[in-house]
Amino acid sequence: MTMQGNKGLHVVSFVLLIIGGLNWLIQGVFMWDIGQLFGGMGSIITRIIYVLVGLAALYILATHKSYCKFCANKPQI
Repeated sequence: MTMQGNKGLHVVSFVLLIIGGLNWLIQGVFMWDIGQLFGGMGSIITRIIYVLVGLAALYILATHKSYCKFCANKPQI
């Protein structure tokens, strides 16, 4: 697939990554987990959300350089 063809997947992955990051912030500051809204870790919905966030992080990690304007440019020496 071309970079243009993956734009939708990139956007969805980025949004899921932001949701995961905000969840960690809320957990660290308020000691409260967003997953509790969906029934806690025992809930299949919560587990699916966490798996999707993890997969999104792996996807962004693997494709970051091709989408990031800062990383794609060669450093000026």
